[in-house]
Parts: sequence; C-alpha cells; structure tokens
Amino acid sequence: MSDAPEPIQTERKRVWKTPPGVALCAEADLADPGARGFVLQIGEAYFHGFLVKKDGRVVGWVDRCPHAGFPLAVELDRYLTPDGELLLCGWHGAVFSPLSGDCVGGPGMGGRLTDWPVEVVGGVVRTA
Repeated sequence: MSDAPEPIQTERKRVWKTPPGVALCAEADLADPGARGFVLQIGEAYFHGFLVKKDGRVVGWVDRCPHAGFPLAVELDRYLTPDGELLLCGWHGAVFSPLSGDCVGGPGMGGRLTDWPVEVVGGVVRTA
C-alpha cells in the first residue's frame, strides 16, 4: 500500500472565442471540400474549433455540437460526410450545412453551430 496521494483529475478549462490575428494555416493546405480541427491554448484554457473549405469559401466553427455539446469529429479532422456535402456529428448523427452551420437533419434539427470568425489574408487563414 502506497502513501502517495492519488493524482487530482481536473477538467481542462474551455473558452469559446479566440483573439484576432492568430495564423492557423495556409488556405492552400485545406482541401475543397475539406475540414481541419484546431486546438488553441489561450492563457490557462483551450479553444476547440475547425475550419471548413467548400466552393472556394473558408469558414470557421466552434467544435461543439449544439445538440449534445460534444465535439463533432470522432476521429481527427473527420467533420465532413463521405461525399463532402455536409458536416456530421459523429456522436449522434446530426448533419449541418458546412457554410451556414444550420442543422439540416438528425437530432438538434433547427439548431446551428457557433461561428468562429476567421478570414483569409494573403493566402493565410487567420482568426478574425
């Protein structure tokens, strides 16, 4: 029997916004259609978001399903349906429009993803 104290498990603090101007990736690094997740440390907390590129447009979303609060992707960067037409919550099957964030099927129908403001400046995707 050990006298060592058990480690304390603490939940990582989350934030839901990012400061402007943070370089994320080159626009050319995103497939069209394609999606890529990001975790940014902001102070002592973490932001989870993802970018989607479709039809030449790049948009950002907070990586949180409005139905259950979980991240959308079950596997790293697997946000899109196999045909690349919709975003899929891998936990509950809700599907979202990749450019508007509207839930168009499954649980949470009528809900919407939370915007993550991003912009493309000089070929680089940055937080806005």
